Amino acid sequence: MCDLRVLDLTWYIAGPYCTKLLADYGAEVIKVERPGGGDPARRMGPFPNDEPHSEKSGLFLYLNTNKKSITINLKSTTGIELLGELVRKVDVLVENFAPRVMPSLGLSYHMLYKINPALVMVSISNFGQTGPYRDYKASELILYGMGGAMNATGTPDGGPLKLGGNVVQYQAGAVAAVATMGAILASHFRSVGQHVDVSIYETQMGSIDRRSTNLLSFAYSGTAPFTRYPMAGLFTLLPRGRYACKDGFIEFAGGGAQFWPRYVQMLGMPELLSDPRFSTLEERYRVEHLKELEAIVMAWLAEHTKQEVMEAAQAASVACAAVQTIADVVENPHFQDREFFVEIEHQMAGTFKYPGHPFRLEHGGGRIDSAAPMLGEHIEEVFCRQLGHRKEDLLRLRQTGVI
Repeated sequence: MCDLRVLDLTWYIAGPYCTKLLADYGAEVIKVERPGGGDPARRMGPFPNDEPHSEKSGLFLYLNTNKKSITINLKSTTGIELLGELVRKVDVLVENFAPRVMPSLGLSYHMLYKINPALVMVSISNFGQTGPYRDYKASELILYGMGGAMNATGTPDGGPLKLGGNVVQYQAGAVAAVATMGAILASHFRSVGQHVDVSIYETQMGSIDRRSTNLLSFAYSGTAPFTRYPMAGLFTLLPRGRYACKDGFIEFAGGGAQFWPRYVQMLGMPELLSDPRFSTLEERYRVEHLKELEAIVMAWLAEHTKQEVMEAAQAASVACAAVQTIADVVENPHFQDREFFVEIEHQMAGTFKYPGHPFRLEHGGGRIDSAAPMLGEHIEEVFCRQLGHRKEDLLRLRQTGVI
């Protein structure tokens, strides 16, 4: 992807995550920001030592690795002209404004097509470029609810609840990146560009996170299989759910009665197989015996760390994993062995570990070579060396608020 040039007009999360994926796998991504303030994500945390700074936002630093930053005031005529010069030289333009914004600036796909017929333009918006909801306002919470996921999360007595984080935005960004690559291939073979319309709402409706299964089930049976379930309850025949151990928590995915010998192997207590209280399924299901079995398992868990429990369980083919803290994840030996986390030095924020790529390419490709850019860091490189403007022009453009 090293010859791919992308003009990035995105901000916040969904759009920048799309272009981050393209940048981290080799595309040259030129990020266009507002003069003075830049991407609003620069003002969102977390910040080192909780000290807000536009060049130290953890969110911005993560979402904008391997990109170049320039500033253009798109509300000025000269700024639009500069953007047009860039459009002529790129393969892809990605934006995530509200649908009315680009046309109002004279930057609709049909206008940009006249400048660069091979351009792939990717528009990411809440509800898409068309339809009755097109201009509706939305947020992560609203889209999560409207997409159907919230109906399956929460508790029966507490009503629907949203899971934490910005999964809706990242899901949309990932879908947009895949759609972009598909459009690029089509452009390459057909020598014609196209407009890719990504609706965040629709990425939720079609995601694998409960939605696809629910939609298919409803289509065939008129019902949805996933509803809100209570948290894991009391000990059942086999450990299932979350349990405390010596240094934290462990999560079991219980199986059928045939898994009983595996749990006995995990516990290292072969004598339980011949114990009259547990020798048959009927005996194991007796309330008094369940309580006795629970006491045995809980005592064993209390003597072992979550790593020890997980290793013993996996050795016995029991589905079980440690409930890891963020610190556990960062120091996880599996991630360390695969070099998943990478250290990146930023000239103002410092050096931090960043999540790397979730897959490997046998013959290389996909590296984080540079930290997120400072606001307007690459103005001279892009405008002078790539577009041929003089340095004196930049001074004038700055003084008039164009860049």
